[in-house]
Amino acid sequence: MNALILIAEDEPEIAEILDAYLSREGYRTYQVNNGQAALDVQPLLKPDLVLLDIKMPGKDGWEVLAELRRRGDTPVVIVTALDQDIDRLQGLRIGADDYVVKPFNPVEVVARIGAVLRRTGVARAESVLRVGRLEIDTESYVASVRGATDASGTTQLALTLTEFRVLTHMAKWPNRVFSRSELIDACLPGGDALERTVDSHVSNLRKKLDKAGAAEMITVVRGVGYRLAAS
Repeated sequence: MNALILIAEDEPEIAEILDAYLSREGYRTYQVNNGQAALDVQPLLKPDLVLLDIKMPGKDGWEVLAELRRRGDTPVVIVTALDQDIDRLQGLRIGADDYVVKPFNPVEVVARIGAVLRRTGVARAESVLRVGRLEIDTESYVASVRGATDASGTTQLALTLTEFRVLTHMAKWPNRVFSRSELIDACLPGGDALERTVDSHVSNLRKKLDKAGAAEMITVVRGVGYRLAAS
């Protein structure tokens, strides 16, 4: 199972940016916008890491961090506008695993999260996703269909990078219906944000799956978007 990151951030735009970049890298995410909510959901969700803002309504990040440390050793990465050395030292003294100052590069934040998870022994998601006969190796960027040529054989799909991203994103949540706008946000960063662009990529994907004997895997949900079937 993919590592679950709890994002405690009261600025919606920042929370959405972090969510998008983390999801793109294969993490599961859950967002809350205040400190008390973070403490309320933490025992239920048991996140692998908490991404914690300091200046939040209700309980601030310092209180949340202190309570999380009383509860256990869930890794915590602070993301805050507080950039003084005394703030960094306080965060590390209370028990933060890392400290990132706003404004930040979201790619760097994701990299730091990965480093903390490795350092604390929390496993990342398995590099191979399997959905029905479909198998996707997210590290080597190879997607294949098992049993496409015979009972034991596989057919490798010749995908473009964007097609691979779309297929991988859908494979993380099989049977879920994805809107075109969701796929644009997750798989076409900085690209031409047009729904017909997604339609073109998905159409090509379906043709390639069809050639591999798995035409039924991606279905169109009229008026909503696309679904990758789990079987």
